[in-house]
Amino acid sequence: MQTRLDLVFAALADPTRRAILSMLLEDDMAVTDVAEPFEMSLAAISKHLGILSRAGLISQEKRGRVKWCKLEPDALRGASVWMQGFGQFEPVNLDSFERFLAQELRDDARDDA
Repeated sequence: MQTRLDLVFAALADPTRRAILSMLLEDDMAVTDVAEPFEMSLAAISKHLGILSRAGLISQEKRGRVKWCKLEPDALRGASVWMQGFGQFEPVNLDSFERFLAQELRDDARDDA
């Protein structure tokens, strides 16, 4: 059985999921809006969202006929505490994390070009 920490790190290992988290830093988003910038099916995006949700990094809520996604930044706390145990990592700063995710998106876009 995977621990919460395993689920968080596994979720963060994928660049698409990191990009989704970066998008959700701005505001809650409908699943269809999350899927829009990616060249993959809605089913594939839903699988990514399921992984993020199981890791506790996002929550999903149905409002009417639309499913919305919301970032749950406190889910990174356990990973931050674990990394601090090595003495060389600072607590997770969400502003820094946002800049990191934005840079990852730029790097991925450049690699695709």
